[in-house]
Amino acid sequence: MRPLGSFLHGSPSHIATKILPRHRDPRIFKWALTSPPTFSRHRPHHHKQSQKPNPLKDYRAFNLAPSFSCVWLASLNWVAAMAVVTRVSHRTHSGISPTSGLALACHLLLLVSSAITPCFGFSGVGGEDEGNRGGELCPEILRDEAVARLHQLGKVSDGDGYLERIFMSPAAVRAGNLIREWMEDAGLRTWVDCLGNVHGRVEGGNASAEALLIGSHLDTVVDAGIFDGSLGIISVISALKVLSINGKVGELKRPVEVIAFSDEEGVRFQSTFIGSAAIAGILSASALQITDKSGVTIQDALKKNSIEVTEDHLQQLRYDPKSVWGYVEIHIEQGPVLEWVGFPLGVVKGIAGQTRLKVTMRGSQGHAGTVPMSMRHDPMAAAAEAIVLLESLCKHPQDFLSFDGQCKSYSLESLSTSLVCTVGEISTWPSASNVIPGQVTFTVDIRAIDDMGREAVVYELSNRLYQICDGRSVLCTIDRKHDANAVICNSELTSKLKSAAHLGLKRMTGSVQDEVPVLMSGAGHDAMALSHLTKVGMLFVRCRGGISHSPEEHVLDDDVWASGLAVLAFIETQL
Repeated sequence: MRPLGSFLHGSPSHIATKILPRHRDPRIFKWALTSPPTFSRHRPHHHKQSQKPNPLKDYRAFNLAPSFSCVWLASLNWVAAMAVVTRVSHRTHSGISPTSGLALACHLLLLVSSAITPCFGFSGVGGEDEGNRGGELCPEILRDEAVARLHQLGKVSDGDGYLERIFMSPAAVRAGNLIREWMEDAGLRTWVDCLGNVHGRVEGGNASAEALLIGSHLDTVVDAGIFDGSLGIISVISALKVLSINGKVGELKRPVEVIAFSDEEGVRFQSTFIGSAAIAGILSASALQITDKSGVTIQDALKKNSIEVTEDHLQQLRYDPKSVWGYVEIHIEQGPVLEWVGFPLGVVKGIAGQTRLKVTMRGSQGHAGTVPMSMRHDPMAAAAEAIVLLESLCKHPQDFLSFDGQCKSYSLESLSTSLVCTVGEISTWPSASNVIPGQVTFTVDIRAIDDMGREAVVYELSNRLYQICDGRSVLCTIDRKHDANAVICNSELTSKLKSAAHLGLKRMTGSVQDEVPVLMSGAGHDAMALSHLTKVGMLFVRCRGGISHSPEEHVLDDDVWASGLAVLAFIETQL
């Protein structure tokens, strides 16, 4: 008879690390014990592809409760040790007597009764004082309450049957009020500024010190998921609530300010980062006159909600760089990498730059049945050709672009791995089935880590669009609606966030053997605007299938918990 430990790949603490993805499918349970997904950024190669479940498919499978897993793993450790000590003979059918079985049961009961703390956390996990800093996992706040609030906020919507909160809409105002209540519940001093951003602040032990800003956005896209933006607000409020309950807020060596930004998505006014850009001091006064589809300006939308804003107000809203220590943002990954590598958290190395274009093509409107094909000046056909061209350009930039000197190899290599282009909106006039359109308008979203390469793509695309329009005898107008350069996250903040994520996961599982993954972000974030004010860092949280901007967007409850523990560990570095 083989010792129990010989059936397992590694020690029980190693197993604790590897089951964190928490597959729920009972068919995978045996596999999770013998060859589970690791926290490594690389997929293991020592098993055949057919023998290993795909993490993308198994994400919703099997959820092993943390309380059970910790006690179960501790029991495995003891049983494995007993199996080795008794050195059961290969010829013996039973190596543990009834007496020793009773002792085992008593020992397991002792483990259960001693492991659970009054805060529903676990003491002694990891076996190191550092791993138990704070002494509590507080799942009732960092997980249960946080998840409940995410779902509650997800019901605050302007849409009927779907989630939509755009800048200064009725739902956005209600969401801001709700977030403000939660901030005050955590002991924060709150206010709303002249662009609708919701602030909550604790002064700590030194109110005059440079402040740590942490935040994300409260607005959403149309038909959104409940985690995008909201998770980064709620997880921070929860962490500060834990500190407040433990009486440690006064020990902070600098103020901590949570900000729920009023507009990041740019859905209503096609201009992103309105809230964070104002705080960073990069929002021009002319931006107040940008209109939505109904002709309402940003200034009008604010005035409708009893908020007066002028150029002087914008100047006053801008934060003094000397008063800010840094900015940190917690956000769902919105991509599949963390799920693929089996790790719930990751730190961000940089954020891709982006350009948004509005392309308008005007032709000759006419009757669909009477104008011969050879005589048409159809902007819809021109737009279709342009969109297919965009796809080819972004899939194979090396076939369209040329660079001089040293820029060639670097820029093309960067574009080949980071360039993405999207036409997300298209409209026609008069939009009737029996009318040749007179005008077609569509948007183009271009993103890349390399700013020089992105500019080259915009330049090449513009030239090609004009050529298409000339060839079809239609007019073409290209408006640049938004530009943001790529941002590289601060190495100091990234290192601290990486350590905090490691410590938070260690508190949950007792052992984390692999490094926290480092990723690039293709999505834009408020951190891009705040980088003009101070150093920035970001922490990503795993989401199912990498799906975002969709009601299918989902984050495991325990991953919400992990993000809260990581934020708590990061803020504790300011004690």
